[in-house]
Amino acid sequence: MSTTIESNPLLDRLPKHLRQFIKPQDYRDYTPINQAVWRYVMRKNVNYLSKVAHSSYLEGLKKTGIEVDNIPSMYGMNRILTEIGWAAVAVDGFIPPNAFMEFQAYNVLVIASDIRQLEHIEYTPAPDIIHEGAGHAPIIANPEYAEYLRRFGEIGCKAISSHKDYEMYEAIRLLSILKEAEGTPQADINAAEKAVEDLQNNMGELSEMAQIRNLHWWTVEYGLIGTVENPKIFGAGLLSSIGESAHCMTDKVKKISYDISAANKGFDITQLQPQLYVTPDFAYLSLILEEFANKMALRTGGLSGINKLIQSNALGTIELSTGIQISGIFTNVIEAEGKPVYIQTTGKTALSYREKELVGHGTIKHLEGFGSPIGKLKGINLAIEDMSPRDLSAYSITENKTVILDFEGDITVKGEIITGSRNLHGQIILISFKNCTVTHGETILFQPEWGIYDMAVGKKVVSAFSGPADANSFDLISHIPSSKTIKAKHTAERDDLEVLYQTVRMIRESKDINTSLAPILKKLKEEHPNDWLLSVEIVELLKDRNEPQLLKEVMNYLESLKQRRSEVAHLITGGLNLI
Repeated sequence: MSTTIESNPLLDRLPKHLRQFIKPQDYRDYTPINQAVWRYVMRKNVNYLSKVAHSSYLEGLKKTGIEVDNIPSMYGMNRILTEIGWAAVAVDGFIPPNAFMEFQAYNVLVIASDIRQLEHIEYTPAPDIIHEGAGHAPIIANPEYAEYLRRFGEIGCKAISSHKDYEMYEAIRLLSILKEAEGTPQADINAAEKAVEDLQNNMGELSEMAQIRNLHWWTVEYGLIGTVENPKIFGAGLLSSIGESAHCMTDKVKKISYDISAANKGFDITQLQPQLYVTPDFAYLSLILEEFANKMALRTGGLSGINKLIQSNALGTIELSTGIQISGIFTNVIEAEGKPVYIQTTGKTALSYREKELVGHGTIKHLEGFGSPIGKLKGINLAIEDMSPRDLSAYSITENKTVILDFEGDITVKGEIITGSRNLHGQIILISFKNCTVTHGETILFQPEWGIYDMAVGKKVVSAFSGPADANSFDLISHIPSSKTIKAKHTAERDDLEVLYQTVRMIRESKDINTSLAPILKKLKEEHPNDWLLSVEIVELLKDRNEPQLLKEVMNYLESLKQRRSEVAHLITGGLNLI
């Protein structure tokens, strides 16, 4: 099968910085054991979840074309998802939270195309195609929930992170990879778990990104819906875990009515969740999301928003009241009476308006940073942005005039005006000076030798958010994860077992009732005594055959396996119950 990604109008809209995370799904990489794992989980889930999942789940399986017997192809999924306004892409394990959410904002589902090992059939901390394809995809067929997911991505990708958030992302990514990989030394897992635990205990005040990730976890991943007394499952983490979907319905898991306080409740991806939140309906999820967004710097701006960006030490944007947007790494803010009066970026900076870079004001022009006063002129109630042409002339704020602009907070701009730029409403958003000096008291912030001084105009900061205003302003094709997912090892024993699985799969798919299963069982017992799933599949085939002696033999073998491997006894029982 081709490994290129089949086009979808939504995928064509993706910006380049998101495309860097996409990898091809090579369907040939899925082995017969992988297919058997998918099939077991899906059969268990469809059987059990029909009783406890939100009604949208089973309807969504049909709408998204996800089959019980075969791992989904991304190409087929994209053809079907197009009909409900979504698309899907394959990625390598965890990707950074901002990118993950931005994909959602574009109505694109991110699917880790690897699949869990048989040893982790109930649950894996690593994202995989069972979690994403069988968990997320079906539920987005519900239009109300799909809009919540899109909106969550739109708001979430603007959340400001702390530097520790990225450390946590890398630590969790590594831990999930090590725990999923076969043969990882326990010492390595212990060290990775300790790194995550140490970070969890030393995150300090939660950033916006940490808080919105919590909301995402307790809704999109582990959400319940209905009433505390009678909840249904809609979270993808629960929908894709045959172990936790059953565990979560017991009294061992505390059920809590969902509200905004969930933003401050952390989680551990390596453990069963001790409590879960219950939303009354999907509309309520959107209500809480908007309540949280109202507290974000995205909507509050101000001094606190600038300080969040400075603390993040990452690319971010502030928007002034005129609509001009300044994107860069913010390093300093001068404040007076609790308000920002001067902002400063360091390094590449771009100026935009309505998410479009202003012509001539990209990172080449502002290569070494950008600084500008914010606020009103001292002793003048009328802000520059609100001045009419007559007002501007009265204060000598016109081309070719040398002016002294004294701003509140002791910021002074003195220079000869070259030109100004206006927004669509006619407000001045940018004034350029030559021979310009900018001071804060006795401190020089800009001097004439540095060239042209561009001053952003705005009486206040109305928004501050993560990332650039215009993604095309910066080279964002830079993500290199510190760890890569580890594929299953190829051994002679493993390859031999794969052949047995493939043989049984072919017999089932061709409805072959003549090929003897006895040699397969004999070889399985002699050469692969720890495998249990293929024996269950053999029982399934024997139910349509009149071979009571062989059926008895395999049932006895499975019973001995349950005694010998108590950790998989419930999985064997679960598989037999399906038959």
